[in-house]
Amino acid sequence: MPILNPELLATFRGLLDDARKAGDPEPTSMTLATVDSAGQPSLRTVLLKAVDTDGFVFYTNTHSRKGEQLLGNPHLALLFFWKTLPGQVQVKVEGIAQPVSDAEADAYFATRPRQSQIGAWASLQSQPLDSRATFEQRIADYEREFAGGEVPRPPHWSGYRVQPHHLEFWYGAQFRLHERHVHDWVDGAWQHKMLYP
Repeated sequence: MPILNPELLATFRGLLDDARKAGDPEPTSMTLATVDSAGQPSLRTVLLKAVDTDGFVFYTNTHSRKGEQLLGNPHLALLFFWKTLPGQVQVKVEGIAQPVSDAEADAYFATRPRQSQIGAWASLQSQPLDSRATFEQRIADYEREFAGGEVPRPPHWSGYRVQPHHLEFWYGAQFRLHERHVHDWVDGAWQHKMLYP
């Protein structure tokens, strides 16, 4: 199983910290690409909630479009794009999604704002909605159901850890003379190469 070595992890974390310091309004945002059963790619923006040697973690409703696509095909791609960094920087990740443990999902869910916890119950994510009023009624219903107590994690809400086998660090430069560093997991080790821009 690929693991992020200390050098790759430090490079990514350093760029993420730099983006925060540079005033990026949402430095953990990342574009997530999945593919459906017909081979049609789909994109959306999600938030990175953890990164360690085992990969990149995000959370979602597992019955959502992305959840259903990952169930059928766990191969995916992530893209971070930090416009606030000098020259602009992109990090591309390709890998396989694995569900996080129930304990890990429970621990993260407990840190979410209460209204976000209620929303995880109320939203039938990616399903048709006849009106905003219907959604607001579901929110009110769950607020009553959990009034005066903790909100448990819904069984259909969890996280995925992206175990990468390909990373690219893309550093923008003037005149499109960018610098690209690619790392591929091959035969149990990370191999590095540079690419022409």
